Amino acid sequence: MTTLMTIASSTGRILVVDDQPANLRVVAALLSRHGYEVLSAGTGAEALPLAQQHVPDLVLLDMMMPGMDGFALLAALKQDDALAAMPVVFLTAAHDRDLLLRAFDAGAVDYVTKPFMPEELLARVDAHVGLKLARDRLERVARERQELVNLVAHDLKNPLSSVLFASDMLLHNGCKPERIPRYLQMIHDSAGDALGYIRRYLEAQAHAADASAQNQATVALREVHDWLIGRYELQLESRGMRLSSILPEHCGRVAIDGLVLRQVAENLVSNAMKYAAPGGELHLETRPGAPGYWQLRVQDRGEGIPAARQRELFQPFVRLHEGGDGSGLGLSLARQIIVNAGGNLWYEDRDGGGACFVVELPEAAPLTT
Repeated sequence: MTTLMTIASSTGRILVVDDQPANLRVVAALLSRHGYEVLSAGTGAEALPLAQQHVPDLVLLDMMMPGMDGFALLAALKQDDALAAMPVVFLTAAHDRDLLLRAFDAGAVDYVTKPFMPEELLARVDAHVGLKLARDRLERVARERQELVNLVAHDLKNPLSSVLFASDMLLHNGCKPERIPRYLQMIHDSAGDALGYIRRYLEAQAHAADASAQNQATVALREVHDWLIGRYELQLESRGMRLSSILPEHCGRVAIDGLVLRQVAENLVSNAMKYAAPGGELHLETRPGAPGYWQLRVQDRGEGIPAARQRELFQPFVRLHEGGDGSGLGLSLARQIIVNAGGNLWYEDRDGGGACFVVELPEAAPLTT
């Protein structure tokens, strides 16, 4: 037989609403002993802002209270999007069938009659909190899975676009014979990058708890700088754009995985290709940043970003250019990646007109031989 001493401890936050202080004390003490965080309110008017400030996993709600009764409070909770799905269990001394049916119609998930048996109250609380927390976990997993799908889909666009560009040039005889090896190499490398992204995401999912290897990864900025030129020089040329670059003789390493930094830089370069004026210039510059940091700057001579819209730049699913074919995820994801690596990504108006995106990352210690 289940007893008070053998009921499993649970975690969760319970809001108890009752106009009788003695009832509040008894219920709060019972739930606290079994591992719950308990919030108490003596009126409906007191309970509503408390629930909004500290969203509970369950509400134990007295049905009959002066002023705002249980039905009025339940209706107010259901009108709040953040609280609408929260389970509510009525505490009631009433045995009126019509009143109980009204409670279920209003959105209550259960009721407990007063005076209640402690075992019964705990069993019902455990059941409904367990269902609520399980639903929260499922929603979180579904949300994380959708975020992963968005990440993979977005980040595959750039290497696949490079494959399509190079294959189009080869298929339609749009290149000089001496450039054929470069286009073939572009196809090969871009396909490898796409597989690398997929492999990295799968490994990240399998080893999400172990971030030590990722945190220790470093890359030479010269490698990323040269890779960007090799990958995009011909694509820029095909659009009538010039590519210029500045790279100091002594260029440091930064604390981020090389594939990850290339992924971010590709997003910035591909955006510049889309939005810079035809016949314009794309300028890459690598230089020291704040003390202990290095910067990679991607600059164009396009229209730039109006000051009124710059605050929206890094918000997810926001597209600042009408008619664009992107999802609006690129800059949001890019900043998230750089911030997670201990750096920052921001926008500046370029001197003389145009856009400048700056990636700043902490300098890594030189590799030892």
